[in-house]
Formats: sequence, structure tokens, C-alpha cells
Amino acid sequence: MRKAIAFVVVAAIVTAVGCKSLASRAFEEPVVTFRDVRINGLGLTGGSLDINLSVYNPNGFNLDATRLTYKLWVDSVEFGTGAIDKRFTVQEKDSTIVSLPLSFNWSGVGSAGREIMNTGSVNYRVTGDITVRSPIGNHTLPYDRTGRFSTLGGNR
Repeated sequence: MRKAIAFVVVAAIVTAVGCKSLASRAFEEPVVTFRDVRINGLGLTGGSLDINLSVYNPNGFNLDATRLTYKLWVDSVEFGTGAIDKRFTVQEKDSTIVSLPLSFNWSGVGSAGREIMNTGSVNYRVTGDITVRSPIGNHTLPYDRTGRFSTLGGNR
């Protein structure tokens, strides 16, 4: 009897581990990329803007995002951080644009502001986490993208 119970327990564990392994292989992480920046307003002490990110879902099922955090660096200077807890859905094999509000002070812009005024472009880095619900459970995944933003041509 003990051998039968032990066999059932071992079989259940092997099945659970196998299903979890199979499910994690079936899930592909969403791809978050910096799209562009929209300036909402500028003043004497700073301004407000929207950071637009593209979230691509490579999976064969919809992903429901429940939270997205972000941190933006402009030319290696931390420019701003934030989070949105607004739910959005990314359709299977498709992408959606997520707009993130950000307020800033001119004192934090420094050399990056001078560079963008002189050359019309600046290096950026955007990092954070995205939490998504899927048929196989919730996943919180990091993202980290770098590039060069041009006021004339957008993201490069």
C-alpha cells in the first residue's frame, strides 16, 4: 500500500513539473520597445510629456497587461519614473501603443538638454517591468531598451 501511495505522489509531482515546463515553453515574453515622446507642455521649471511604448505579443493568445512600470534615462541621466495600473490587452501576434505620462524639471535635464538642442538627437534608455495575465498564469517580466531619439526622425 505504501508503495502505491508513493508511486501516485511521485507520478503527480512528475506530471505537475512536466506541465509547468511545457506551459513555460509555450509562453513567449512580450517585447516592449520605445516608440517616441510627445511633449504636452513646457514651462519655466520643467514640463510634461508622454512616453509611448510599443508592446508586442508574440504568443498565439491575447495578453492582458495589468501593470507597467518605467524608468527613462536621457543620455545616462535618470529623467523620470512611473507606473500605470491601467489594464490593457495586447492581441495575439499584434502590438499596441501604451502612453505613459511623465513630468520633469529642467534641472534634471542638464547635458542631455544641451545635446538635443545642439544636435537634435539624444541617447535614451527605458527600463521597467510589465505584468501580464495569460491562460497559464500571471507573469512579471523586465524590459530594457536603448537607442537614440531624434526630434526630426523619432526613434532609431
